[in-house]
Amino acid sequence: MSIPLTFIITHNSVMSTTQKCDLDRLQFVINAAARLTSDLCRYDHVTPLLNDLHWPSVPERITYELCILVFNCLHGTAPQYLQDVIQPVAEVTSHRRLQSVLSSALVVPATRRSSLGDRAFAVAGPRTWNSLPEFVTDCSPPLTFKKYLKTYLLSLSL
Repeated sequence: MSIPLTFIITHNSVMSTTQKCDLDRLQFVINAAARLTSDLCRYDHVTPLLNDLHWPSVPERITYELCILVFNCLHGTAPQYLQDVIQPVAEVTSHRRLQSVLSSALVVPATRRSSLGDRAFAVAGPRTWNSLPEFVTDCSPPLTFKKYLKTYLLSLSL
């Protein structure tokens, strides 16, 4: 059974603005799974184990998935309706003289309602992409990008 792409897109976009208490519940489940796979006791510290397993925390996991989707949009391997909502700053005619044209930054559309509008892929994807350092966003081969992105995100969770 495969999960439809639209579910994954909606899931990652919505999860990017989820409250910390809800993300902590998901992290608890991941911690329990890590303890189960390594026979740790309930009260043993799980962070070193997660680092050994190369399992990022829940916020880093969400960031990873969103950035992979944005990367696919920028390189033409995502569905067209997703590619249409991602726009590099360099393509905006009013920004052609700005220094940001030289970067790989994306346009983040303005939203009226922060509770709902920020959850849309058109907003959450570019905002997450723009938060990455340039040495990650400038990678062009997909495997290199994924490697740099995962290394960067794992360094955040240490």
